[in-house]
Amino acid sequence: MSSGESNAGIELSATESWELLRQADVGRLAVIVDERPEIFPVNFQVDHGSVVIRTALGTKFTGAVGHYVAFEVDGYDIDTGSAWSVVLKGEGLEVNRLYDVLEVIELPLFPWHTAPKSHFIRIEPHSVTGRRFEVSVDPGSTQAPAPTSRRAP
Repeated sequence: MSSGESNAGIELSATESWELLRQADVGRLAVIVDERPEIFPVNFQVDHGSVVIRTALGTKFTGAVGHYVAFEVDGYDIDTGSAWSVVLKGEGLEVNRLYDVLEVIELPLFPWHTAPKSHFIRIEPHSVTGRRFEVSVDPGSTQAPAPTSRRAP
């Protein structure tokens, strides 16, 4: 095992972590609501060194805006047989200044749910960490792990 590598995998640089974030379609937003953790799958866009989410008023919005949050994305690289995980921790901020709203509304950010989602949350990161690790397949299995979604190059 080389330095930077352990049973938990190989630590990725911030640049590598951001590149993987840009390739993903879906992430998980973790917030605290009523003193309990909640996790929500969300689609997102990387924008100016932050992550932008489009949502409605509700639990995600109130749990994120003005609070510290965690955001996680993971994936599987079919070519190398390795998996990766990136975790961003930071503050959730409502995008509400006119100039900022006009900028983020142009992002290709289209929620899957059909309900109106007229609010944007920007996660300003305090830390970004990533790991890549080899995927072990059960010796009795003839199937590789199912890949997660991955954008076309």
